[in-house]
Amino acid sequence: MVEGAQLEVRLHHVGFAIRSISSEVDAFRSSILATWDGKIFHDPLQKVRVTFLRTPSPTDALVELVEPAADDSPVGQFLKRGGGLHHLCYEVSELDTHLEKMQAGGGIIVKAPLPAVAFKNRRIAWVVTRQKLLLEFLEKNES
Repeated sequence: MVEGAQLEVRLHHVGFAIRSISSEVDAFRSSILATWDGKIFHDPLQKVRVTFLRTPSPTDALVELVEPAADDSPVGQFLKRGGGLHHLCYEVSELDTHLEKMQAGGGIIVKAPLPAVAFKNRRIAWVVTRQKLLLEFLEKNES
């Protein structure tokens, strides 16, 4: 990374861990005045099912609802502690460079880059910060 270079970063979505998309999506949608296209993505690599809600402003970040898709889903442990706000996801222009920057700042990569079904196999990675905030980083689509 070039010293002082500015990385392109934008908040893409806010993720909430829930027990069941089908039983909770309408209440979420209604409470935040969002729209839902009805699409649910199954991601076997992350062992979750996810869907996205869009708030009235087209420039707002999406809201992601995440449900475990297997007994050993990482989200399952979070749900045992009550669920709720799970992570922030940032779309970044240079995923590998951004991960290096996060590590240099004390972040711990808890899941190395892998393709994500919900994002047409764009790579994602997961970092826990010193403040114990879980961050997801999504590789920007260059097309």
